[in-house]
Amino acid sequence: MASKVYPDAPRVAVGAVVFYQNKVLLVLRGQAPAKGMWAIPGGGVELGETLQAAAEREVMEETGLRIEAGEVIHTFDGIQRDESGRVKYHYVIVDLLARALNPTQPLRPSDDVSDAGWFTLSEMENPDLPVSETTRLLLRDIMNGQS
Repeated sequence: MASKVYPDAPRVAVGAVVFYQNKVLLVLRGQAPAKGMWAIPGGGVELGETLQAAAEREVMEETGLRIEAGEVIHTFDGIQRDESGRVKYHYVIVDLLARALNPTQPLRPSDDVSDAGWFTLSEMENPDLPVSETTRLLLRDIMNGQS
């Protein structure tokens, strides 16, 4: 398996875009590369695992929420370089639309997240909320399309 830090090849990761009552599920990352940022829940795809199965497993591990992952809605490169320009992280991230199967259950942040919560678009647009611009734009487009 390629190393997460200074990998010899890109790693495939998934994100699950989960909505419930006009809110989106976000997790507060507890580890690099996005430590301290609110993000779409997800993580690495394991060998032999489908994108949907990976998204379902990751959301369960990170929040305790059971989901049904569906179609791919967005893909992007997550590449971070160190001071010398060497690639420190390289993820090809595939975001899938997902449906919460037990949305009223209290969220149980665990694994590599510090917190989890449901956010409205206006809460997510707050510039004091640490969310990447990529995530903010993606969710704005999707949530505005749901209206």
